[in-house]
Amino acid sequence: MTAHNGPNSPAENDSTWQQSPVFIGTTKFTRVPTISNILITGGAGFIASWLVRHLALQYPAYNVICFDKLDYCASFNNIAYVNANCRNFKFVKGDITNPGEVEVVLREQKIDTIMHLAAMSHVDLSFSGDSYEFTSVNVYGTHVLLEAAKSYGKITRFIHVSTDEVYGEVLEEDTDLLESAILAPTNPYAATKAAADMLVNAYYRSFKLPVIIVRCNNVYGPHQFPEKIIPKFICLLANSRKCLIHGDGSNSRRYLFAGDAVDALDTILHKGTIGQIYNIGTTDEVSNRELCVLLLMEFGYGEGEFDQHIEYTNDRPFNDRRYAIDASRLKSLGWSQKTRFEVGISRTIAWYRQFGSLWWGDISDILTAFPTSRHIHYRAVMDGNPIHNDVA
Repeated sequence: MTAHNGPNSPAENDSTWQQSPVFIGTTKFTRVPTISNILITGGAGFIASWLVRHLALQYPAYNVICFDKLDYCASFNNIAYVNANCRNFKFVKGDITNPGEVEVVLREQKIDTIMHLAAMSHVDLSFSGDSYEFTSVNVYGTHVLLEAAKSYGKITRFIHVSTDEVYGEVLEEDTDLLESAILAPTNPYAATKAAADMLVNAYYRSFKLPVIIVRCNNVYGPHQFPEKIIPKFICLLANSRKCLIHGDGSNSRRYLFAGDAVDALDTILHKGTIGQIYNIGTTDEVSNRELCVLLLMEFGYGEGEFDQHIEYTNDRPFNDRRYAIDASRLKSLGWSQKTRFEVGISRTIAWYRQFGSLWWGDISDILTAFPTSRHIHYRAVMDGNPIHNDVA
């Protein structure tokens, strides 16, 4: 485990991050006395980096510790602003699957709150040769954190961020699912997240660890690595390439802007009940085909041009038709969605058109229908060509 002095790679050793808007949420609550030192796992990734920036900037009295191994989909650019400007922020490079590193960061940083967002999350990769890594990171990594938190004995909140995919497919005629719904995951990624949820609940039941489980719809917005559908389609169109749609494009997803997701996590951090599960949900639902058409229109293409900018590919081994969750419990805490999909998607397109080709370096290996392994830039690092200048 090492402290981090800053980026030192072609993609991250320039002023790119200084040119970007600093995105955070809108919520700000009264300080909770039992919250002082917050560990955010995976904090250089997408949603977690939004949370890192939000908490560091909105709550100067809290210390925010980002714990991340800088995997392929993370970027120090995502947290460079708070690293340069917030005295209450610290980056610690470490791996949640390494018990020793986890134990040290809890003890040395006097952690009282854990917000666990580190995960392998791209469904397509979970169908491929990297599937074992999903079990390692999502299940074993969560188990390591739980056991370390139990042994450490000073955690007042352990917020585990999961996914709506653990519930499985929801048909059009079905009602939105409550937190009490049976878990029925249908892909390896979702199965590992469901297993992690069960471990978290077991540590609450067996050891009274103060946990909260959060299950969220698809989240989108600036800083999301372009393996996911919205940033991938934007980057493809920005490079005059076709959108690559799995199957016939009729599968739909509900999308929540990252700022609203961070507001939800902040609300749960300050107002959530220990032992509870909270769905973070929206009703902004679009099919993959509809999403593609919307993006094509945003790029200035007319209806007669749509088909020439879409390529239909083979579908996933199994592709849930849709997910649908009920967020009434979270709304009872005062949370509400503030960003309409049309507004959020416009902000997202604008950011990727300016920064999409700069933020992560060369991402051409990701802009395919089915990426089969980790980003090549990250693989070069793992093969012994370090791009980060770490100091003890």
